[in-house]
Amino acid sequence: MRQDLAEMVYGDIGFEDITTRALIPPGLNVKAQIIAKEKGIISGVELAVDIFTEFNLETKVLTTDGEKIQSGQIIMEVAGDPRRILSVERTVLNLMMRMSGIATLTARMVEMVHQVNPNVMVAGTRKTTPGLQFFEKDAIRYGGGDTHRYRLDDSVLIKDNHLVLVGGVAEAVSRARKYASFTKKIEIEVETTKEAIEAAHAGADIIMLDNMTPEEVINVLAALEGENLRHKAIIEVSGGINYDNIIQYANTGVDVISTGYITHSARSLDLSLDLEKMD
Repeated sequence: MRQDLAEMVYGDIGFEDITTRALIPPGLNVKAQIIAKEKGIISGVELAVDIFTEFNLETKVLTTDGEKIQSGQIIMEVAGDPRRILSVERTVLNLMMRMSGIATLTARMVEMVHQVNPNVMVAGTRKTTPGLQFFEKDAIRYGGGDTHRYRLDDSVLIKDNHLVLVGGVAEAVSRARKYASFTKKIEIEVETTKEAIEAAHAGADIIMLDNMTPEEVINVLAALEGENLRHKAIIEVSGGINYDNIIQYANTGVDVISTGYITHSARSLDLSLDLEKMD
């Protein structure tokens, strides 16, 4: 089991699950089912198996990560010592519910975008919960989205606060190109048409149009086309994009729409775990 996952589980248990040890005698065996209470996209199944396996519990997986599920559907079955099942139940469900909520919202937004333009990619941002970055990004993938950066060392992303200290778009891209490996893409955040054109001339791999309206995005793309620069870089749009306006951005002609909405505003999907005594 991953070290960070193990810390979550054992951190929740502490020295012992007092309630379970007080009420449940050793030596029992039970069956349990994780059941969906609403429809959506399931995520976190493999993670749940890892946790249950760590506690020597048997699992039978009935769904796979990224699968559409219905209310009342059994996600997986667990068998073994009820003390162990009850001790990890809340951590397993919390993680699965969180991940499934993100996957479900991502899938909805991807579907909306692809109805307009199937070539536009929907990506997450680093607006994730500290300690849960990997799991939340995994959920985005299972929802059909792109993970974007997991961590700061994934690629170069030059933001407005970097530019304040460096002094200009071209200089920032130049410094990044000299420092970073050829294996790392260089992305830069711009706020004006002038900066976008400068970034393209400087050789940025990805140009992020930050906090622009759909009309402003269209104007930037037209300006890049006019300079014969549109093909030079991937064009990403980000900032304030949500369920209500993502279609407008999908219609602009950008390559990527990145949004923190799919993580910071996702509602957890309702799941439950039900125990059953074995004869």
